[in-house]
Amino acid sequence: MNRRRWFSYVMAVLAGGARVFSKESLRIVPIVNDHEVLVSFELADAYTNDVREAISSGLRTTFTYDLDLRMVAPVWVDRTIVTVVVSTTDQYDNLTRRHVLSRTLDGHVEETLVTEDESVVGRWLTTFNRLPVCRTSRLEPGHDYYLRIRASSRPRGDSLLGWASAITGQAKFTFVP
Repeated sequence: MNRRRWFSYVMAVLAGGARVFSKESLRIVPIVNDHEVLVSFELADAYTNDVREAISSGLRTTFTYDLDLRMVAPVWVDRTIVTVVVSTTDQYDNLTRRHVLSRTLDGHVEETLVTEDESVVGRWLTTFNRLPVCRTSRLEPGHDYYLRIRASSRPRGDSLLGWASAITGQAKFTFVP
């Protein structure tokens, strides 16, 4: 009886500790319009003081997001419809005190920006609005789907993503044309 109680306490402490060290959360909003599936998401509380310090030291900092759009299969393994890899990078120049930001989609540079504003850097690294995922012609009407996003960062630090090497979140939707 005492061993069970002791084991329960240990498990509660471990679960609570994992929660404390993984305070970042991934908010995902799938958007389906007439012709394409879009996603807006934010990695909340990831732009920490340790990340700012790494950036200000001149370390190239990259946040990578792996997006999977999958169709729910009731009996078998869920089918992957499309996989997209999005990366945001900040290279801080200590001499000019400017951030050179870039955003890549599946390895192709989509957008670049030079700024001195640190709040722009935080939003750039952690927030995406209406990112195109795929055309709705690839979806089957009336089926359930979900977007799963896995976020990781480089350089890896203790504070950014806690004990885990990545943060994962998902959002479900039903495709109704």
